[in-house]
Amino acid sequence: MAGTADDVRLRRLLGDPGLDWLVDRARRRLEREQPLTGGVSLSAPTVEQREAAERLLGRAPGSGRSLSVRLDAVDDLLRRSGISPAGLAAAVVALTGPVRLLGPARAEEQRAWQEAYLPVEALAEEVPVLQGWVDRLRSDGLVRRLAPTPAAAADLLGRAATALRALPAEPPVSLPTFSSQLLGSAHALDDGTPLCTLTLSGVRALTGFPDGSGAQWRREAWASAGLLRDELSSTVLTLNLRGAPALDRMAEEGEPAVLTLRQLIRHPPASAPPAVRICENPTVLAAAADTYGAASAPLVCLQGQPSAAALTLLHHLHTHGTGLRYHGDFDWGGLRIAAALLRRVPWSPWRYTAAHYRAAVCALPAGPPLTGARADAPWDPDLAGALADSGVRVEEEAVLDDLLSDLG
Repeated sequence: MAGTADDVRLRRLLGDPGLDWLVDRARRRLEREQPLTGGVSLSAPTVEQREAAERLLGRAPGSGRSLSVRLDAVDDLLRRSGISPAGLAAAVVALTGPVRLLGPARAEEQRAWQEAYLPVEALAEEVPVLQGWVDRLRSDGLVRRLAPTPAAAADLLGRAATALRALPAEPPVSLPTFSSQLLGSAHALDDGTPLCTLTLSGVRALTGFPDGSGAQWRREAWASAGLLRDELSSTVLTLNLRGAPALDRMAEEGEPAVLTLRQLIRHPPASAPPAVRICENPTVLAAAADTYGAASAPLVCLQGQPSAAALTLLHHLHTHGTGLRYHGDFDWGGLRIAAALLRRVPWSPWRYTAAHYRAAVCALPAGPPLTGARADAPWDPDLAGALADSGVRVEEEAVLDDLLSDLG
């Protein structure tokens, strides 16, 4: 069609910059497979645009606030003059190049976006706990903000899937080392990169790590999957564990000990007791030290979400035959912490079942109300329902006497 137009005369007639808006409107109609009929309007036209339209039509198009031109009239003019015997459509192609139909193009782009998510969808089939994360990625716009094209998104999602498939890291490893070995660059997961943002959101879905912000939060979020920003900031609080000179000395004195991840990686305890109890809050461990001292049963305190140091210690104890028993706060946050730990290290409940919760609610004064989003308790499916029915929080401090009775 473009070859049938008289290029010199066409550019003299429709190539005027004052008519660019008209040619653009016609091209957009062609892209949308709409007919080149009816009028098109331009609000607040310049003097140059009015004069160009007047020269095209051979008459003044009006003096109102907008400028209107009928595409039928332009098509007829081009055909009758012989400038473009095939009409306006051929003229637009001659002036601006081949037209790509938006309908097929959009369908093709949509298919490309769908296919971009295939790496994380395959990952979710392998790791079902990530299915909700993948569903959110499709709906919340995060991927499109991080990667503007389907090709970029496919690469980003593929790299994120590669990283997440290797997590949690056992034993823990430094984040730069992990990035270098798996993603080809020690800086691939640096703060602020699209891959860091996307992968960290997947880590949280994988480990149940709670919302937050800031450098310390990011450090602990990575650590929840065994990826370490450093080896000293991650610690775990213990009482009466043995198997290293420093631990033995503290156990003889019945004093709590703080172990860093560096110590646990380089010099893990050489011995493992038959059983270790785990609590969520340091108040329990401090009370055990005050009450029993060196006679207290071995105890590990998570101090909230399990740190990389805590996970490393508990994994070491479990693999060396120690039975682990866990207690936490009876609230939704406590259930999430316990579930996150259970995904990493096997444990059995320590006064942490629906029956224990109901007994505590009956025995104690009215506690604070239960707030937040509901969570599951895989170790006791009845526990979440019991919390929802009572609507009361029972913190570890409220049942401290019961817990201490098991430690003496």
